[in-house]
Formats: sequence, C-alpha cells, structure tokens
Amino acid sequence: MAAVKPSLGRVLPGSSILFLCDMQEKFRHIAYFPEIVSVAARMLKNTTLDLLDRGLQVHVVVDACSSRSQVDRLVALARMRQSGAFLSTSEGLILQLVGDAAHPQFKEIQKVIKEPAPDSGLLSLFQGQNPLFR
Repeated sequence: MAAVKPSLGRVLPGSSILFLCDMQEKFRHIAYFPEIVSVAARMLKNTTLDLLDRGLQVHVVVDACSSRSQVDRLVALARMRQSGAFLSTSEGLILQLVGDAAHPQFKEIQKVIKEPAPDSGLLSLFQGQNPLFR
C-alpha cells in the first residue's frame, strides 16, 4: 500500500465545493441544532469518507456539524480527521477563500464574519486536551 502524501489543506476558491449533508427538520431536537443550521446557512451529496475515498481534499465545517449526542459528534469529527479530512470553522474557511482585503467582495464578506458564529457547543469538547484530537 502506497503512503498517502500529506497536504497543506489549503482552500482554493476555484476548486472548492460546499457540501451540506443531512440537514433535516426531524433532527431539530439535537443539541445546538438551530445554531448549527444558522452556520450552515451562513456557508450556503455523498459523505466525507466518500469524498476522501475519491481522492478529494475535504474540509469539514465543524461549527456546522452535529449528531444525536455530543459523544457521537466528537467521535465523528475525530474519525473524519483520522481519515484525512481537515477540520475548520466557518469563519476560518471564509477567510481562506477570501484571501485578503484585495478580494473584490471583501467588504461584503467582512459583514458576514463581523457577527460571530453562534456557539455550537464545541469549545467545551476541545478544552482539556481532548485525546481524540491529538
């Protein structure tokens, strides 16, 4: 089996695709669901593992992901990371795609990120050196 070459994880506007999965009203009881839907709307088929299997570079917007429980959410994010996906926040990806103030839509995009994304419950999961993210 050949070793997979690690990449830098750059997000490039000309070759990036936004993939939203499983945003269903019946999941509204999941913790932080309204906040996660808000982040998903801020970012405007198949799965992360399917895309990785096709050889595509995948960036997961962690503040737009949820699961039935925080444990399932945390393990799913760790699994995606172990499989080669890059974990990012909505603001981090937006800023990577814009690059800098020279971007023609920078002023419009600056308005989008001026308002912080709603708390999606991740901060507490990452505090305390979580072993799944080492």
